[in-house]
Amino acid sequence: MIRRATADDASRIAEILVFTKRMNYRKIFRNDKVSFGEIQVYPIAKEYIDHAEKLEDVWVYDDEFVKGVLHIAGDRIEELYVDHFFENCGIGGELMKFAIEKNCRYLWVLEKNMDARRFYGRYGFAVTGKKQLEEGTAEYIVEMKL
Repeated sequence: MIRRATADDASRIAEILVFTKRMNYRKIFRNDKVSFGEIQVYPIAKEYIDHAEKLEDVWVYDDEFVKGVLHIAGDRIEELYVDHFFENCGIGGELMKFAIEKNCRYLWVLEKNMDARRFYGRYGFAVTGKKQLEEGTAEYIVEMKL
């Protein structure tokens, strides 16, 4: 089931974010200092626990325990991550359908993240031609719209 995240979900959300970002972004950014030094589970979890209001627009896919995370900002999908061990089980699709039902109409994705671009494309999102540098990096993000 998809439900609003709570502070009790903080450690699981942080774990999913950290490990999924490492798995997907390390090959693009090639920066182990960030992947293993700056991105850590504890500080992210603590931030959510200390500032539960940051979870206001975060939803989780909970099937016995949290397996996926969706962060919505207005009509934009801010983040969508599924635990690596539960990929290809339909969880990402359920989160996408939920986001679309919540009127999400666009997102930004790393230009080189072809797996994510293909995934979003299956739900009707297409690259618009807009792109910009991902802050603090030499990599571009591209806009995709429904």
